[in-house]
Amino acid sequence: MKQLSILFAFLFIASISYAQKSPRKQSQGTIDGTAIAIDYGAPSVKGRTIWGGLEKYGKVWRAGANENTTVTLDKDVKINGKTLKAGKYGFFIIPNKDKDWVAIFNTKNDGWGAYAYKQSQDALRVNIKPEFVEDTQEMLSYSIDDDSINFAWDKARLSIPVK
Repeated sequence: MKQLSILFAFLFIASISYAQKSPRKQSQGTIDGTAIAIDYGAPSVKGRTIWGGLEKYGKVWRAGANENTTVTLDKDVKINGKTLKAGKYGFFIIPNKDKDWVAIFNTKNDGWGAYAYKQSQDALRVNIKPEFVEDTQEMLSYSIDDDSINFAWDKARLSIPVK
């Protein structure tokens, strides 16, 4: 019996060790004097169909893996001409087939996935035209340049203008 318990313990530890959890990443930058920080889980494509497969069209997605992606702003900004107050937001995306995607800044910033997402807690929603490229971005990546927050995963690219 003791040997069986040791075997189960070994198998449990081995399965946890080999589990493929997406690494936590951060991206930071400044746009027009506003400090922006993005914290996200970075999943990899791993040969999967991402858009319309793993991430369903028309469904709210946490825009990363594991805990929600968060965007923190130290000053008010304008995104697509709409004001977003300084603060920390949960960031979600609704990918859509053949039309603009929806970028969502939600006041709930401490969730896991989109399971507890409520549209009534949105601080801002903006439509963003996705760009699809030939090159595959294997691991999800966020970056901040002079005037936008940028998203890249698989063949999809989003550029969210910030002023």
